[in-house]
Amino acid sequence: MTILRIDHVGIAVSDLDAAIAFYENAFGIISVHEETNVEQGVREAMLSVGDGTTRIQLLAPLTPESTIAKFLDRNGAGVQQLAYTVDDIETTSAELRAKGLRLLYEKAKIGTSDSRVNFVHPKDAGGVLIELVEPAQPARPAQPEEGA
Repeated sequence: MTILRIDHVGIAVSDLDAAIAFYENAFGIISVHEETNVEQGVREAMLSVGDGTTRIQLLAPLTPESTIAKFLDRNGAGVQQLAYTVDDIETTSAELRAKGLRLLYEKAKIGTSDSRVNFVHPKDAGGVLIELVEPAQPARPAQPEEGA
């Protein structure tokens, strides 16, 4: 298992556009990626901080039943997760399970920018929801056919 770095800090917000504007106006931090993840029930934005290796993820609910909507109902807006970049989500998940930690998904799911993600249950991580992120592999350039 290799934790490479802090990938991002996830912040639950009720209004994504207002939150993006706040971070840009208050801190000069801009959104570098936005997408809707229907499976996760969120509309999200990634904001680049400093050299861009660490990001802030703003998460707004798509429906009142989504996990983020429930988080907002319980806690209000604020830090929802801490995410680590890992080199291999399956190996990391297996090693954490072997140590007795519960993960939210049996198999990794698709996250932001086609990454693969899983989460350590907050009750097993001192009350913190830990996200594990294996970034999507860049597409390989097409190789010329042999003899071409």
